[in-house]
Amino acid sequence: MLSGNIWLWIGFNIFVLGMLALDLGVFHRQAHTISIKEASIWSVVWITLAMIFNTGLYFFSGPEPALQFFTGYLIEKSLSVDNIFVFVLLFTAFNVPAAYQHRVLFWGVLGALIMRGILIALGAVLLETFHWIIYLFGAFLIFAGARMALQKEMEMHPEQHPLLKLVRRIVPVTDDYEGDRFIVRRVGQVLVTPLLLVLLTIEITDLIFALDSIPAIFAVTDNPFIVYTSNVFAILGLRSLYFVFANVIDKFYYLKFGLAVILSFVGVKMVLTDIFHIPTVLALAVIAVVLTAAIIASIVRAQHHKTKNIEPEPKVNETTLTEETVPKR
Repeated sequence: MLSGNIWLWIGFNIFVLGMLALDLGVFHRQAHTISIKEASIWSVVWITLAMIFNTGLYFFSGPEPALQFFTGYLIEKSLSVDNIFVFVLLFTAFNVPAAYQHRVLFWGVLGALIMRGILIALGAVLLETFHWIIYLFGAFLIFAGARMALQKEMEMHPEQHPLLKLVRRIVPVTDDYEGDRFIVRRVGQVLVTPLLLVLLTIEITDLIFALDSIPAIFAVTDNPFIVYTSNVFAILGLRSLYFVFANVIDKFYYLKFGLAVILSFVGVKMVLTDIFHIPTVLALAVIAVVLTAAIIASIVRAQHHKTKNIEPEPKVNETTLTEETVPKR
């Protein structure tokens, strides 16, 4: 019923576009460094809006759709932590000034919403037409979980990406940042700025992450509307989450292992779908327990290192969010 109501889709997307316009056009009209306080307030706003939407689902569609939305939202929200790791690495690699990072993330999120909408529509059609694809999705998620658990510290070399090399060959790129602009015109010639290259890289990495997260939500529900809305709400709050956790994300040492377990679990859930149905409430409980355990274990580890005066490992993904930097080209 939800996925077949065209007015729900139209209304929801109008709401999303309105919130994005309000965000960039009013509250972040001028480029500035985002403080932790401002980011925390916006994080609370996005989470509150998601929970209001979830409450509406409960009253108008029943407890099961509401539970499916919340579980999908929690999965996407937890997996978005990996996006934050990559954002930190990218902004450091490109030496992006703190004041311009929100603008890049805003347009990155807008592009991500479009790409994910296309992927969700494609995934829904494939699952409805070829049921056996659910086993491929499940196997892929198990593989992705194992890969995440075994993956060593990520190194970022964005300048080596084939797409960015192609852009540099086709379009001239300015040596320095031109404020928060992506494209500039000089003497009748159009040039792109390094900020546009950062945006393109973010879109590429988000597309890669979407290949993990979207099948994971399809493990909870095959309703495209719930998959889409839970994904969108999680992505909308990603920018604020980045500015809250960017400088401390490396402290959550065991969180990546927890995410790997979650991916593998939802993969197993998909593979067993025709043999044994794992209830949504049980899946939600498992995800919540794994996340909580990973966070607590990370905090205990950080406190232990602090107590023992152990020097922290070199941070390859540290960035400064409170100081303007001059790009080194």
